Amino acid sequence: MAQDAPIDRAPTGQEIADWVRQRIRTGRFVPGQRLVEVDIIRQTGASRSKVREALKRLEGEGLVEIEEFRGASVRSSTLDEVRQIYRARMALEGMAAHDFTVNADAATLERLKALQAQLDTCVHERAPDRFGRLNNEWHRLIVEGSGNKVIADHLQRLNVPIHRLLFESFYDEERLKTANADHQAMLTLILAGDAEGAERAMRQHIGDGFDTLARIEDEFYS
Repeated sequence: MAQDAPIDRAPTGQEIADWVRQRIRTGRFVPGQRLVEVDIIRQTGASRSKVREALKRLEGEGLVEIEEFRGASVRSSTLDEVRQIYRARMALEGMAAHDFTVNADAATLERLKALQAQLDTCVHERAPDRFGRLNNEWHRLIVEGSGNKVIADHLQRLNVPIHRLLFESFYDEERLKTANADHQAMLTLILAGDAEGAERAMRQHIGDGFDTLARIEDEFYS
């Protein structure tokens, strides 16, 4: 079952949680939006008990708020919470960059170089939407290529609440250029086998990303 496609059978609570989470990730469900049980039931064919199970699961992940008499809604994050997420990302993605440099095989390195070439084209063509999507692929490849599943699992959970802000930040043309320059520098360090340098560069890159997000006035912050 594709996470972003309608569910054509009676789904499990986990599948409903995945379905809602994907819509939060892509901005189809926005912070503060009510998640009406009957609407989810109609769209997915799930039972009410499975929808409630899914919403409780997402509440535990910090993505959904459930209030008595008001029901569930997509949770907003404060700037301080986003700061904490970014501090965790700095550590985890820094380690991933280190391990990627040590562990990535030739085919994976070629994939990273090809992605970087596409990012360079996006900057030249001033295509921030496409850059945002490719940027996610670039970071995901670093994490997957690190070979550390624990880091990958933690980052997947951390990135969901801030996904819209990650995407939004690249509408700033200057940030697009500086982020891509960071990627180019990290690729150079990785290809040179400098694992410690790649880790430091990734940590700085993530930290700079938060500084950009902190300047964005967005309804995401409550």
